[in-house]
Formats: sequence, C-alpha cells, structure tokens
Amino acid sequence: MNPKYNALFEPFTLNDGIQLKNRLVLAPMTHSSSNPDETVSDAELEYYASRTTGVGLAITAVAHVTPGGKGFANQFRAVGEEFTPGLTRLAETLKKNGAKAVLQIFHAGRLAPPELVDGDVTAPSAVPSERGDGGQGPTPRELTGQEIEDIIKDFGKATANAIAAGFDGVEIHGANGYLIQQFFSPHSNRREDKWGGDVHQRLAFPLAVVDEVQRVVKEQAKGPFIVGYRFSPEEPETPGITMADTLVLIDALADKNLSYLHTSLMEYTSVPRRGVEDTRSRLVIIQERVGAKVPVIGVGSVKTPDDAAAVLETGAPLVALGRQLIVDPTWVEKVQSGREDEILYTISKNDQKALTLPDPLWNMVINIPGWFPIVEAEESAK
Repeated sequence: MNPKYNALFEPFTLNDGIQLKNRLVLAPMTHSSSNPDETVSDAELEYYASRTTGVGLAITAVAHVTPGGKGFANQFRAVGEEFTPGLTRLAETLKKNGAKAVLQIFHAGRLAPPELVDGDVTAPSAVPSERGDGGQGPTPRELTGQEIEDIIKDFGKATANAIAAGFDGVEIHGANGYLIQQFFSPHSNRREDKWGGDVHQRLAFPLAVVDEVQRVVKEQAKGPFIVGYRFSPEEPETPGITMADTLVLIDALADKNLSYLHTSLMEYTSVPRRGVEDTRSRLVIIQERVGAKVPVIGVGSVKTPDDAAAVLETGAPLVALGRQLIVDPTWVEKVQSGREDEILYTISKNDQKALTLPDPLWNMVINIPGWFPIVEAEESAK
C-alpha cells in the first residue's frame, strides 16, 4: 500500500467504545430495490455483500419508521416484527467481513411522494417544498401534536428493531430535507407551539428523536450501540437553514454523547453560502467546532484515494464513499493492496452484472442525467 494512504486504514474508536477496523465508511445510498412488501430483497443483500468487504462502517439505505413517512418506492421499512427477519439478514451481510452495521432511519415528511402515502403528505407546517416537480411539491398537511409524539416513538421502535436484528447501531437521518430537518428549518417549520419558534426552539423535535433513540438503546441494547446523526449544513431556500443555524444544531448534538455526526455534502470542499463569514470549507468549520466532542464523518464526491486522504487531513477522522463504491465496489481493497491505479471511475451500459446492481438501481444509474459518469463500453474498459 502507498504509505500516503496508511491513515485510511488505521483503526478508530467511536464515542460509544465500538472500534472500527479502518476510517472508511459505506455511505447510505438510496437504491429502491426492496421487495414490494417493503422487506429486504435478495438483490439488496448481493449489492451490499459486494461493497462491504473492506469498509470499517457500513450504513444502509434509509428505512422509513412509519408508512406515512415513506420517501421512495421499493424501500424497506424499519418498524414491525414482520420486517425483522429481512433486517437480520441485512445486518449479517454487512457484518460478514468485519464492518460495523448501521441502519439509517427516517421519515420523509413533505418530501414523501403522494402516491406512496395515500396522498397524505405531512410536515411540521403546511408549506410546500421548493424541490418538487416544477419547483414546488404538494402542500403538506400540518402534523398534530399527537402525531409528532407518535413519530418520535416510531423512531424508538425502529431502533428496537435494529437491536433485535443484530445491527451495531442506527443513524438518525436529519439531512437532505426530510422530516427531522424540516422541523429545524425556518422554511418548513412555521409552528407556534413547542415544536416551533426561533433557531433554538426548532431544535425540539430533532433532540426529542435523539433522546428517544438513546432511551431505547439504554433499555434494550445488551452492549455498546452506535447512534449517529446525519445533517445537511445549509439549505438553498429563503428562509432556510444557514451555516450559523447549523452551528447551533451541532453544538446541541455534540452535547448528546452521540457516536458520530455525519455531514451530508455534495462536495467535501464546499464552502458556506451564508450565515458565517468564513472562506474555509464547511467540513473544516464543522470539525473545528465539534470534532473534539464527537467524531465527524466527511463525505461529498470522494472519488480518489487522494480525496479520501484530504478529508482526513481536515481533522475529520472518518470518510464516507457513496457513488464511488457503486462505480467500483472493490475501491477499498485496491487502495489497501497498492492497486489504486486499477480503480474504475466510469460505468458502461454493460456493467450491471459485474457491479452487482439491482435492476431498479441500475435503471436510476443509467437514466438519471449527470448522476453517474456513463461511457461507452470500450471506453470504460480502458
């Protein structure tokens, strides 16, 4: 192995005492490949088996905690005893080669496709997303106080299911515009009760979810159990979450003794758009702010080994790979064995079988413009 990549393969111990065999993380990636009954499919297991032989931590695609929170077609569910057998097989698959297995859990809120939730799209307030078709999503129904309390309990139930299934932990998905982020955002949360208000008051729901998840872990886990939290540092909307708001959020999360904080970034080098006067990258700012209290996972267009090493150079102790492990499932093994010059960075339309990609994911990879670098077969083979 090239010595400049040694740091990527050093063990790391999370705040909960769980040791990871290295600093590399399989990022959660939506693949829409579960069975129609929302159980884990064989195709998903094959997909994960081919991508978890080298990483230290493997985070699943997101699982919804309640039917009304479904965000994608063919997505597995986290709550309900009938889903535990499939989740157990998934946990076993992720852990087979030494990775720690984490189940990501969420509620889609106003980003739930209406056809997947019987038309009952819900959110903190009746404010449509600006990210739907034509620049606006459907106007959601404002959640009642009781519904909010029930959803918080559903996150606890999902955590109990993850424990029963043998996962090493859960990741609370508070990023990418979904419900937990919606409660923190001034765009989507206009409430005047205890769940809304200024930036500090809008922390109520995210922190309540963390508290419920940690309560269940304390009561039901038989040993150390990972509880991570993913967040998006900023929103493009006005009003929306600014970098200054995010500093308030991560300060509060850092006091919760979480296992890690996972940034959600398109580019690990991206800089703040508003809220702070700072030209450094968001990742550097976040690491400096809370890294001494809670480990930070850096992510965002990490393609080359040099990219991964650059993330660690920010001080963040862990680096996640998403799309790159779809493009080349053996990326980690190639770097570790000194074969980084063999890493693949493009996909051809003949590669589905070799990449072990389920049909729904393959169709997205090929048909979503600009998502993946698609080339002609001859060019990919070079």
